[in-house]
Amino acid sequence: MTRPIVTVTRRLPAAVEQQLKAQFDARLSADDRPLGTEGLARALAESDAVVSTLGDPLTSAVLHRVPRRARMIAQFGVGYDNIDVRAAAALGITVTNTPGVLTEDTADATILLLLAAARRASEGARELRGGQWTGWRPTHNLGVRVSGKILGIVGFGRIGRAVADRARLGFGMHVVAWSRSLSPEAARDAGVALETDLTSLLGRCDFISLHVPSTPGTRPLLTAERIESIRPGTILVNTARGDVIDETALISALRSGRVAAAGLDVFEREPAIPPALLALPNAVLLPHIGSATIESRTAMGLLAVANLEAFFAGRTVPNHVA
Repeated sequence: MTRPIVTVTRRLPAAVEQQLKAQFDARLSADDRPLGTEGLARALAESDAVVSTLGDPLTSAVLHRVPRRARMIAQFGVGYDNIDVRAAAALGITVTNTPGVLTEDTADATILLLLAAARRASEGARELRGGQWTGWRPTHNLGVRVSGKILGIVGFGRIGRAVADRARLGFGMHVVAWSRSLSPEAARDAGVALETDLTSLLGRCDFISLHVPSTPGTRPLLTAERIESIRPGTILVNTARGDVIDETALISALRSGRVAAAGLDVFEREPAIPPALLALPNAVLLPHIGSATIESRTAMGLLAVANLEAFFAGRTVPNHVA
């Protein structure tokens, strides 16, 4: 029996690629480079399904290209804002994602950035590696304490909750959460205070961590006006999506000191990073590695395989988004 043709746009962990080859006619990435618009259109024309990533712009124009053979897009990742899901649904293309398997590692990365920004770790590392460190002195590279401070969590899904647990139980932080769907009862059960007004939360916290998806209603969520409402000296962390922050306004706030420091794993137009942001000593920057552990990335890939299996077997796909 002819096996479905599945094009995989980027290299995946070895265990995942082995599963794909075992179950499908898998066309794997040889050079781990983005396919680009033309490559994606070709994949849709030649394959029954495409395993995509955040770097693949599956726009309405790309999806509407003909000929088109693909009936499914299995997104490798929780987010799928690179896919025009409305266009996909109109064309009868099933879209799935891989939620729930990267929560712990992304929460760990959030705490990593929070600590690094608070303790000015990247500044110290640059000084040391640059041969500029002259030795210990009492007022050198002073950061701020994390323990006992107020952490505001914007968005209280799986990852936001996991960050809250680490902050409360590990550092004795007082957690305040804002979420459109969080009830007072659920907040109480999670051990956090509920704030119903985002601007109020921004003005009362020592640290702010973002955990909202990128949607038309959250692009950007932290507008220039909302950034102006942040209490001076606050530290901001973002492991969600880069475009939920007005990056230009954030750069200005970091320059002025209104935002004391930022820990960022995601960027508005990644992989392009504004030179002004790269030059800021109070910005701790990571290359979108929130889920970059062998465990998370393998689990994500195997979940994408499970979505493909269900689709081609005629069963309900586990993680349907469109």
